[in-house]
Amino acid sequence: MKIYTKTGDEGQTSLIYGRRTTKDDLRVEVYGTVDEANSVLGIVCSQLQILGPQVEDLRKIVLRVQRDLFDVGRDLATPEDKQDTPNITATHVALLEKIIDRLEGELAPLHQFILPGGDLAASYLQLARTVVRRAERLCVALLRTQAVNAEIRKYLNRLSDLLFVMARTVNARLGVSEPTVDFSVLPEDVL
Repeated sequence: MKIYTKTGDEGQTSLIYGRRTTKDDLRVEVYGTVDEANSVLGIVCSQLQILGPQVEDLRKIVLRVQRDLFDVGRDLATPEDKQDTPNITATHVALLEKIIDRLEGELAPLHQFILPGGDLAASYLQLARTVVRRAERLCVALLRTQAVNAEIRKYLNRLSDLLFVMARTVNARLGVSEPTVDFSVLPEDVL
């Protein structure tokens, strides 16, 4: 089977069950952004594997999230009239909350704003977080006009929180300082 089908050459794609839509359809934009987040998480997974045993549990969490993001995409790619049994449920959201709570237990409380950065894996987790936030915003827009599994919006919201906490956890476990916002530094001070 060839990877290219040429069926999208005219700017259309197929949803699940074969319904055709334009490639700039908001539904396609949302699941495309979810796919983008999943790709960034692939980089995170590679980085965590290099870091070794102290972050192995985080790598396994990322792998689970990547699998779940396929289900998010499947729900999003399913036409409204075919959405019988959603793949993403409240159970998925609850699992993210449980993981967030466990990881936050390792971290010092935040008393100032932090900047994305620190270890490379933490930086990529922050990048994934911003892509997930974009997917969430697009999902909210989609929900205004089309039926979508409402748990997806909640899942994406919790996932961005989880990715933030995971970035902090990577830095903490590796002993890397989190870059913080210093409001006392003026632009002319750095020139």
